[in-house]
Amino acid sequence: MTSNDDQPDKDSKHHLRRLDQIWVDPPLYFITTGTANRAPLLADQRCTDILLSEWTSATTRHGWSIGCYVIMPDHVHFFASPSRSAVSLSRFMQAWKEWTSKKICEVLQMQPPLWQSEFFDHVLRSFESYEEKSRYILENPVRAGLVKRAEDWPYHGKLADLNFGS
Repeated sequence: MTSNDDQPDKDSKHHLRRLDQIWVDPPLYFITTGTANRAPLLADQRCTDILLSEWTSATTRHGWSIGCYVIMPDHVHFFASPSRSAVSLSRFMQAWKEWTSKKICEVLQMQPPLWQSEFFDHVLRSFESYEEKSRYILENPVRAGLVKRAEDWPYHGKLADLNFGS
């Protein structure tokens, strides 16, 4: 039950306060991060190999498991879930960006930065949102006009089965 004090004034712009904590155990994140200046560098098998190597080692090095992913020319989308002993999401992303940047810049013979400083994360709240985001990332190369069918894009896959909310 709410009181009138809890109702927004129709004449003013009130926004709901963001939740301080979300209790999903374990949480499942949808993460997006892009290259600096949206440089189209990543759709290259050498870069993909580096990204996959770092994602694969994330479980033992940082306590994060990576599920579905798609690597676009200028950004990546992926799902990630922490173990109970995982480092924070920010720390994981900082380390992942640092190591992938170092290796990709070396392979492509370029100067850093490789990545934008920020990343986007979204905690999934339902099975429906997981399905929606999965479809979104798989169809991203089609929407971008890179392929006609999602399965034709060579830079996507799944590394681990991430069980939502279990």
